[in-house]
Amino acid sequence: MHKPVYLDYNGTTPHAPEVIQAMLPFLESEFGNPSSSHWYGEAPKKAVQATRHQDSGLLGCSASEILFTSGGTESNNHAIKSIAGARYGSGNHLITSSIEHPAIIEVCRFMEGHGFEVTYLPVDNFGLVNPADVAAAIRPETIMISVMHANNEVGTIQPIAEIAALARRHGILMHSDAAQTAGKIPTQVDDLKVDLLTLAGHKLYAPKGVGALFIRDDVDNQIFCHGAGQESGRRAGTENVLEIVGLGKACELAAEGIDHHGEHMQEMRDRLEEGLAANLDDLYFNGHRQLRLPNTSSISFLGLDADRLLEEIGAKIAASAGAACHADQVEISHVLKAMEVPEQWARGTLRFSTGRYTTAEEIDLALEVIIESVKRLRSKGDAAA
Repeated sequence: MHKPVYLDYNGTTPHAPEVIQAMLPFLESEFGNPSSSHWYGEAPKKAVQATRHQDSGLLGCSASEILFTSGGTESNNHAIKSIAGARYGSGNHLITSSIEHPAIIEVCRFMEGHGFEVTYLPVDNFGLVNPADVAAAIRPETIMISVMHANNEVGTIQPIAEIAALARRHGILMHSDAAQTAGKIPTQVDDLKVDLLTLAGHKLYAPKGVGALFIRDDVDNQIFCHGAGQESGRRAGTENVLEIVGLGKACELAAEGIDHHGEHMQEMRDRLEEGLAANLDDLYFNGHRQLRLPNTSSISFLGLDADRLLEEIGAKIAASAGAACHADQVEISHVLKAMEVPEQWARGTLRFSTGRYTTAEEIDLALEVIIESVKRLRSKGDAAA
């Protein structure tokens, strides 16, 4: 049995072969604790230091500004909770967008239960945050703005540099979740003008369970995890050397191949979209048509339910849904709701995301399967619950 064509790279990525090779010594022989003063700790310590430079190379920052974490979720938690705690005396207001990943939305809801106020900015029909809305939301007590670099569902890229410039003029810290953008489009922190930025290893062809947070050197933040004082005292716990090394190699590969990889992913995505548009009616492409990730396609199929279509193509295509059906009710994603996508379109939304290893042959197979399945479901009249 052949594996399904993988078109869910925004969900997670496979390990790059180079990443696996870089990790092997720390799986097989270099088991030492990088905090140890003896011989066994030397190679792991040097590896962690080298990785910090690889990560900083991708982001255009100094190595001292890289904090290793367990992934994008922890990086987002650390960014908001640590900064909010350190700046609580200056204010208690946070600004974010209504289409953030749950790793931001749920943190903000937690903060609302602990003395903070949060403004959730609206987006337009393309999923874009308007910098004018950011400016209007700023208060004297605003201490932080967090807006994702690009949306994980529809791929829309936000005007981060413009929003960050607003924040800087008001003395407000700016954070951006770049889990979906690193390695696909440039993520140089000085160009984005951000003070904090999140990376997630498993979106970058590195392992799950590792990530990084860029924290500009002049930013004060509270200790996120107390203990023996690793990561310059900012996050205690013995370093996950194996996966940190994998993240470093992944960042190095991303920096070296960003133009080539981006062009390839976009070519595969466009091949998919053009093939579907040429063979199917009643399609709607969600998100901004130009300002979006090169690999991401959110497509609404009128008259279908996403769960039913995924079930139909699931043996041959791996994708994800923008809506789920439960007990005769349709649960539409908060992103599509915020974009005000009409329910009759939103309920039939799938996300396809291409990657470095996607081939034209895979796209052509996916087209054949999707087109046939949509036509069959529509002709049977039982496509929607």
